[in-house]
Amino acid sequence: MLLVTCPYCGPRPEIEFRCGGEAHIARPAEPSKLSDKEWAEFLFVRTNAKGVFAERWNHAHGCQRWFNALRDTASDRFIQTYKVGEKRPDRTPGQERL
Repeated sequence: MLLVTCPYCGPRPEIEFRCGGEAHIARPAEPSKLSDKEWAEFLFVRTNAKGVFAERWNHAHGCQRWFNALRDTASDRFIQTYKVGEKRPDRTPGQERL
């Protein structure tokens, strides 16, 4: 079973968590001024990168808090987790799962 490290609770089984999609997406300052196309792009268009990717996660069956994670989408390995509001950590080449 894959273990995910919640920054609040520590390592827990993956079945306790829910992915919330791409992290660090800023909400438009004035959404009412966006066209329908621009609003749809904000809501639905995401990077979908292969490799290390920043995502939002929720510890749904634990503390119920949101946090961010760097995850390698090719291997499904979690590189690092960090609290919402913290700066995205730098990733050095060859860094293993933390």
